[in-house]
Amino acid sequence: MGQMVEIIDLGSQRVLEVRLPDSLDPLEFDQLNTQLLDAIVAGKSIVLDLSQTRYVGSSVLGLLVNARMRARSVGASLVLCGLSRRLSEIFAVTSLTRLFTVVDSRQDALQSV
Repeated sequence: MGQMVEIIDLGSQRVLEVRLPDSLDPLEFDQLNTQLLDAIVAGKSIVLDLSQTRYVGSSVLGLLVNARMRARSVGASLVLCGLSRRLSEIFAVTSLTRLFTVVDSRQDALQSV
């Protein structure tokens, strides 16, 4: 699959644009885990842009929770944006909207971090 997380640095802000296939094999999941968690660093406000992702399974939801924990551990803020209708429903059903700050657009996210 290659790069699933594109890193866009904007000064003190970092956009992580996530592009996922509809399913991940274990190797791809490990690559995503490494790419995402390594991109969350101290001194950066993180915008996790999911506009190029249509669906995530339970393992990726768990990884997003781990990303939130990583951000907190390094003192970084984390905002999610660009959730599709389907992803928004998944976040609502799983109560992840209580854990994450979720906004509509990348621009809104950049203004909120």
